[in-house]
Amino acid sequence: MTYSPIKMGVIGLGRGFALSARGLRAHPDIHLIAGANPSEAARKAFEATFDGQTYPNYSDMLRDPEIEIVYVATPHQMHSAHVTDCLNAGKHVVVEKPITIDLGEARALTQLAADKDLHLLVGPSHSYDAPVAQAAATIESGALGQVKMLHMLTATDFMYRPRRPEELQTSAGGGVIFSQAVHQVDVAMRLIGSRPVSVFAKTGNWDPERPSEGAFMAIVSFENGAHASLTYSGYGHYDSDAQMDGVSELGVAKPADTYGKARRALKDVTDEATFKRTRAFTGIDGLPDPTHHEHFGPVTVFCERGDIHIGMDRVSIYGPDKIETIDCPFDYSRKDFAQAIVNLLRTGRKPMQTGAWGHDALATCHAILDSARTGQPVSINPLKTGDT
Repeated sequence: MTYSPIKMGVIGLGRGFALSARGLRAHPDIHLIAGANPSEAARKAFEATFDGQTYPNYSDMLRDPEIEIVYVATPHQMHSAHVTDCLNAGKHVVVEKPITIDLGEARALTQLAADKDLHLLVGPSHSYDAPVAQAAATIESGALGQVKMLHMLTATDFMYRPRRPEELQTSAGGGVIFSQAVHQVDVAMRLIGSRPVSVFAKTGNWDPERPSEGAFMAIVSFENGAHASLTYSGYGHYDSDAQMDGVSELGVAKPADTYGKARRALKDVTDEATFKRTRAFTGIDGLPDPTHHEHFGPVTVFCERGDIHIGMDRVSIYGPDKIETIDCPFDYSRKDFAQAIVNLLRTGRKPMQTGAWGHDALATCHAILDSARTGQPVSINPLKTGDT
């Protein structure tokens, strides 16, 4: 079934948008008609790729009455202002994770969307990945009983990718907690099917030249009694892609000579912020061309009557009597994220990843930091209202 195309505008044509551009362009029911970014080069690339209008100032873009939804893909610290302006302009919004940095701002954004009768979604995140969705469907069927535990391990070179200064400042949303832990929390929330209520965590800040949290371990407890063990290291040594058939997070097969590549490349950079701008949107041809689903490392879910393991493009179900493998054929990148937007605006079917969801994921990230600082478990108050 096809619908009248959703006309989308984008604020921010940097790395976040670049990773979603291929998937959004591939969906027949989404038309990217406008983009806003200070960089003339990024604007020209958008115009050439999507034949859309571009603006140096996003406020001018928001005056376009044809735009139905805006994708906010700007740096974390800008989310609150940009989402607020979009909602006040009468636009639905999908905002890159995390929803924002400050919890009070997250609550305010969710409430504003509810007051305006507009939709606020958070994404993309790995909770949209097709194998995660397949595992969630198996859990929801009830065949294996309730989820009791979940384990997730991710190890990357995140801390040695080119960064702007604020991306290494925890208070500005830097380090792995707000950018990476939120993926693991999102996946756990979707698979467990409940909201987080407490966290006990330890964090690692091991490189004085990259002064923010680069690793963490957390036990997250949920309202339904389940618990998730989440472990992440971004220090570029062991790579959990080894457990995912040597395929990267973005669904691209990794060459054999990638070990230490990020650290080596960084040594030759004199202006890291300028170097990062080379990773912004330059057109579809400059983007990764995946042949597999995106992923965030191996995930194992332990249920009452069986277990589930999420691997590369497949889900293995360890039931009471047999092992079943469900293949998840790859179509195109971030298809499920794009389809969630269409489902919402054309059929009224809400995804789980609403503003309230984004608040709870952000609250869990803050709880990880608070628990590591105090050495004590930290309670979370899930957002019960304003589920927009």
